[in-house]
Amino acid sequence: MMSAARKALLDAAYAALARRPWSAVRMVDVAASAGFSRQTLYNEFGGKDGLARALVRREADGYLAGVDRALAGPSDPRDRLTATAEWTASAARENALVRAMLTGCWNERLPVPAPRAVPSASVLPAQRRAEGGLPSPGDFVALVRDRAVAALSQPGAARPDTADLGRACELAVRLAVSCIAAPPAEGGVAGLVRDALARQLAP
Repeated sequence: MMSAARKALLDAAYAALARRPWSAVRMVDVAASAGFSRQTLYNEFGGKDGLARALVRREADGYLAGVDRALAGPSDPRDRLTATAEWTASAARENALVRAMLTGCWNERLPVPAPRAVPSASVLPAQRRAEGGLPSPGDFVALVRDRAVAALSQPGAARPDTADLGRACELAVRLAVSCIAAPPAEGGVAGLVRDALARQLAP
C-alpha cells in the first residue's frame, strides 16, 4: 500500500508537470508543494529519475485500474469492450502520460522512463515496482486484451459465442489506441468498436 507521503509527493509532481516541462520541475518545489522535506522526497524516490519512474508507473496502474472497472460493467461483452475502448481513449485524452505510454510518443515536456528495469535495493514494494521496466505500447495492448479475455470468460458472465475471443478483445483495444492518434468523427470510439465487433461477438 502506498504511504501518504509517497502519494502526496506523486500528486505534487503530477501537478507540477501540468504547469511546466519535466526538465523544469524542481525536486525542492515538489517537496514543498506536498508539505514534506526534500530529504523525504529523496528517501522515497532516490532522485528525480526515481520520481519520474514512480509517477509514470502510478499513471499506468491508474489506467489499468480503469480498464478493470470498465470490464466489470454490463453483462453484454460488446458493452464491456466498448466501455473499455471509451475509457482508453478518454484516459489518453486527459492524461499526457497515459497517452505517451499507449502510443510510445514521448515529447520533451514529459519524463521519459527507462524501458528496462533499474536494479533496486529498496525494501519498499512500491519503490521496487516503480523501478521495474515500463510496458511498451504493444505490452499495454496485451495487458488490456488479457484482462478483457479473463473478464469475459468468468463463470456467470455472458460468454461470447466465438472461437477467438482474444482476437476480438485485441481488436477493440487496438481500435481505441488508433483513435488516440486520429480521433473518429460521428459515432466516436464506441461506434467504431461496436461496428467492428458486430460480427465477432454474439449479442
